[in-house]
Amino acid sequence: MSVGSHRTQPDQCVGSISQVSDNCKGLANLLPCYDGPVPAAFTRALIGLSVLSAAAHAQGVINRGAAPEPKPAFSGRAFQAKFKDVAATAGLNHALLTVGNSDSKKYIIEANGTGAAFVDVDHDGWLDIFLVNGSRLEGFPKGSEPHSYLFRNQRDGSFVDVSSDAGLKRAGWGSGVCAGDYDNDGKTDLFVTYWGPNALYHNNGGKFTDVASQASVTGPEKEWSSGCTFLDYDRDGNLDLFVTSYQQFDPARTPLPGKGANCQWKGVPVFCGPRGLPFGSATLYRNRGDGTFDDVSNASGIRKAKGFYAFTSVAADLNQDGWIDIYVACDSTPSLYFRNNKDGTFDELATEAGLAFNEHGHEQGGMGVAVGDLDGDGSLDLIKTNFAGDYPNVYRNQGRGIFEDEVVRAGLAVNPQYVAWGIGLVDLDNDGLQDVFQVNGHVYPEIDNAKIVESYRNPRLVYRNLGGGRFEDVSHIGGTGLAKKASSRGAAFGDFDNDGDMDAIVVNMGESPSLLRNDLGPGAHWIQLRLRGTKSNRSAIGAIVTMSAGGRKQTLPLLSQSSFLSQSDFRLHFGLGQASRVDEVTVRWPSGFVERFTDLTIDRISELVEGSGSSQ
Repeated sequence: MSVGSHRTQPDQCVGSISQVSDNCKGLANLLPCYDGPVPAAFTRALIGLSVLSAAAHAQGVINRGAAPEPKPAFSGRAFQAKFKDVAATAGLNHALLTVGNSDSKKYIIEANGTGAAFVDVDHDGWLDIFLVNGSRLEGFPKGSEPHSYLFRNQRDGSFVDVSSDAGLKRAGWGSGVCAGDYDNDGKTDLFVTYWGPNALYHNNGGKFTDVASQASVTGPEKEWSSGCTFLDYDRDGNLDLFVTSYQQFDPARTPLPGKGANCQWKGVPVFCGPRGLPFGSATLYRNRGDGTFDDVSNASGIRKAKGFYAFTSVAADLNQDGWIDIYVACDSTPSLYFRNNKDGTFDELATEAGLAFNEHGHEQGGMGVAVGDLDGDGSLDLIKTNFAGDYPNVYRNQGRGIFEDEVVRAGLAVNPQYVAWGIGLVDLDNDGLQDVFQVNGHVYPEIDNAKIVESYRNPRLVYRNLGGGRFEDVSHIGGTGLAKKASSRGAAFGDFDNDGDMDAIVVNMGESPSLLRNDLGPGAHWIQLRLRGTKSNRSAIGAIVTMSAGGRKQTLPLLSQSSFLSQSDFRLHFGLGQASRVDEVTVRWPSGFVERFTDLTIDRISELVEGSGSSQ
């Protein structure tokens, strides 16, 4: 595809669909913002907007109803990764995540669920597990309120609940989690979003103190916060914080199931929304470097974006200019892409970049986001999960800050019957190609008693990367842990048992989580890289690593939040296949410094410290 370059433009060229009126006024005026051919996704957005009102779904989400593409013939190749749910034997069986009632949902806040984190909170080299919990509107008896959980890794395949001792036993309606060392003291801190005040948990060495109020990051009191991500957007070496809210939810002003225009699903009365309910917002906090933050949402241009229901936030250098950008998956509204202007400001350019809509120019019910290099060309691509009746988006990076949705070409337009949430681009079989792991679950328990094809509880999906950006569904040969049906939400990915393959922790609505251990057989090599910034932020969030081995290059970003409202392992995992050595590793640090590392040992975890290699 031939793509024109994107130039710096006057103010009238900056905007997105979420910033113009529904009748398409103003969108056509964005065309002069490009020199050269207009991106195909942008053209489709123009066409799609002209039919939005006619195509509106009864639930308020635009023209889903996608039928699966013909499933490609299975290659017949063995898939060595086998997932087994070991949550019960690992000690996670008593962590009942109660998020609303299990048989019906009165309000939308009961349906969206929570995130999870794989994070080494005590820095002993083993991943611990943090699970965000929710509540229910009816409340709980005093002393029995559900709370978030921290499980410490015992290094023998089991975990122990240390929530109380760690100071993390807060009750409330939680949503998402992101991690980062915001004060550069060498200990990883946690930020947790809530319906109500958010929490910033400062890590005191395995024990935590909520300092959100002192740090000025509690957020708007009446907002239902959702996504969050730490990032160093101004490259000063301190982690800043970006937080989204899903909506301004007020049960007193929300219609009951079936009592409004957006309160039906295929004839079944269900909770109302998100359409028709107040929109959410986005907030950017700049780290002052003294443990406190400034709200720079207006000064940075973040607040110019309006009219969206925001979920997962990811921060990475998506246009390869050395500065961290932000992407937000949005539900029932166009998704958002904030391009970093390198001067402390952002422009919201999702439409122009091809990241706001699907390949037909329709807005979608976006949930989760995975970031990686799905085709091995060295550029970061995105996969976004969506609501039932729709495909995920496979946004392939075309360069120059432009993306193209190639879901059909990628082979992922095959399972539109599921509501998809957590997702990862991770090498599951250590063959050097990044695979897709996706968890699913409907939002309406009521459909199980109706004559509807969809069901509330769904299996997990794994798509093997065949190379060249193409995938095939191998869920049926990926182990018993994939077959279990649950209404799942958040998912985090990491190597919890340090055996060299990628595992997953999955949040399930109204029941215990799933700890999916990857029992990958021997044969394929691997390497994991733990990064430590010096001039950059200590966590090295925002770094991009390219690893060369066996004639293949792989590229991974170091992210704060991704998947669905979740935090995956900071250690970057690269499968090596049969390659017996790593040729070189190149790190683009968040500071802008580019560094080369050689002589790394395979089949082990190595730490790379900024400034200790050779500069490029």
